[in-house]
Amino acid sequence: MRTTIRVLSLTTTDWRSFYQSQLAALDSVDVEVTTLPVPGEHRAREDDVEQRTPVDYARYLPQVLRAAGDDYDLVHANYGLTLPFAVAASSLPRTELPVVCTLWGGEYRDNSYASLIERFVARADEVVVPSNAMADRVDRSCHVVPFPVDTKQFRPIPRAEARERVGWTSDERIVLFPYAPSREEKDYPLAKRVVDGLEEEITLRTVANEPYEDVPYYLNAADAVLLTSRFESGPMTVKEAAACNTPVVSRDVGFAREVLADVSNSAIADDEEALRDRLATVLETAEPSDGRAQITGYGTEEMGARLRAIYERCLEQTMRV
Repeated sequence: MRTTIRVLSLTTTDWRSFYQSQLAALDSVDVEVTTLPVPGEHRAREDDVEQRTPVDYARYLPQVLRAAGDDYDLVHANYGLTLPFAVAASSLPRTELPVVCTLWGGEYRDNSYASLIERFVARADEVVVPSNAMADRVDRSCHVVPFPVDTKQFRPIPRAEARERVGWTSDERIVLFPYAPSREEKDYPLAKRVVDGLEEEITLRTVANEPYEDVPYYLNAADAVLLTSRFESGPMTVKEAAACNTPVVSRDVGFAREVLADVSNSAIADDEEALRDRLATVLETAEPSDGRAQITGYGTEEMGARLRAIYERCLEQTMRV
């Protein structure tokens, strides 16, 4: 009989869909997770980004140290800013917990704490990243474990039904930018220039902070999804839109090219003119993609099995020390 592994999971944002997918994956392989999020809120609004303060992180340290005193097998730091706290917890004489870290992608890009995070990444027992693009940025060995997409949640929905659900009119041609415009790394100004330069009248809509259960409706309500990010470790939106058979036009970031390589009526482009040309072609075709058939081979159980194997390796190495 397989032994249950008990994990203390530290995270900055426990509400993100990919983190929830991780929890479901671990639950499927007898891993019991207790999530301890950082106090406060970091969330992109339409015109501003709400950020945590150093006080929030100061409050977090005693919470982590207290929690680490419970009967856990290891601590898993999700996102680099939680890693110093995981290492602190592992250093307590009564715990000596091994540390697994998952980097999400923004740690080394326009991050004033990048050098601090890099130092603590070197101290983690195992490092996990969601894409090969992210692995290339990490200066140590790591495991590439992609986040799966929930194909029960993200599924094709008739456009009329989806638009009624989200309150969009039925006669518009709509391109969806699936982020808050305030997130500078997503480059909303580029998306706006691309759409404004199209010959036909197209509405560019943005979506941020909507309930998780409503996101598939927004993806299905759009004629196409446009991603203009300067950098990504994912983005998960590419997989989620593909699972809905919604066409995607994206810059060559993260795993976008890998996901869309064999998907019909979707495209990768980098400069403004190429993005506009590809988007115009997708809209002119007015057909769904076949993305769902391309992304269903990797699910939560596969992710869970890979993460559990990493945990077991980490625990075995700790026992040999």
